[in-house]
Amino acid sequence: MEACHSPQQSNVTTYGDATLAIISLEAFAGMWINAFMVCVLCIGWVNKKTLNSNEKILLLLGCSRISFLSFSWGYNFLYIIYPNYLHVHIILQLLASFQTFFNYSNLCISACLCVFYCIKIANFRNSFFIYLKVKIDRMVPWLLLGSGILALAMGIITYELTETMQRNNLHETLQSNNLNFTCLRNFWEASIKMDKHFFPSFFFIGLGYAASFMAVIFAAVSLLFSLWKHKCKMQTNSMKDLSMEAHIRAMKTVLSFLVMYSINFVCLIMSIIYTMMNENTMTLLISIYVYAFPGVHSLILIFSNPKLEKALLKILSCVKCGFFMK
Repeated sequence: MEACHSPQQSNVTTYGDATLAIISLEAFAGMWINAFMVCVLCIGWVNKKTLNSNEKILLLLGCSRISFLSFSWGYNFLYIIYPNYLHVHIILQLLASFQTFFNYSNLCISACLCVFYCIKIANFRNSFFIYLKVKIDRMVPWLLLGSGILALAMGIITYELTETMQRNNLHETLQSNNLNFTCLRNFWEASIKMDKHFFPSFFFIGLGYAASFMAVIFAAVSLLFSLWKHKCKMQTNSMKDLSMEAHIRAMKTVLSFLVMYSINFVCLIMSIIYTMMNENTMTLLISIYVYAFPGVHSLILIFSNPKLEKALLKILSCVKCGFFMK
């Protein structure tokens, strides 16, 4: 008796394979880009025996993004190729909690970077802002610690909620015909039905996303306003400021980050909505951007940092010379 494969099962398998291929490409590219940034910063740390505040933020940002992409890829690989392995107790909980922890670390540290740029570069005469500008280097470790605590709290909440949902027929959900291959694959994805655990998880996840997003919006808009005022003042006084080029470069970096972060925030919220609606096409398009964000933004940071850009161009020139020698 021949096995019968329905067109729906074939479409689900094809969709899963396409999703995994795209996510794998973006994840490994993002890991290589962030690994380069981390290696350059670590080499400089060893040589100079110290790191400035900007380098500390970039180093932790690179590490969090490598870890986030690694756990996300591992989760998606098991979810699509070997879903039965997720039935083993602890595996699903650990993968979901670590993914959430590093995702929030990525979002919070990147928000800290934007706030750091704003305080360092912007020029306001407000006494509180002047105080922040003087104390920002001492505040950076505390900002990073706060980001880690927030991410850890969300990871613990994710673990507890995942374990609770796994008790409520999680095995049947993972093996159902309505598999929903979404961009985040977080703990709430395994249960599409709207039970009492969905709303608290949505509230806490959305609150965390909104907090980091508002910090980025406030810092980026403040920095752009300060630079615009500085430009108008220079034009009025017919002055030339040698630091203006650096200001404009930082403004472009923050502006690009503002646009990317805004799109990423919308995608994160939409991913939750479309998970409930079981919209595979839209969640695939959302996942393409969500997993591309850590790599693309880190690449922008590399080209906006003279030290990182010089190291990258040096490596590319060596690769180019080696290619032509062959």
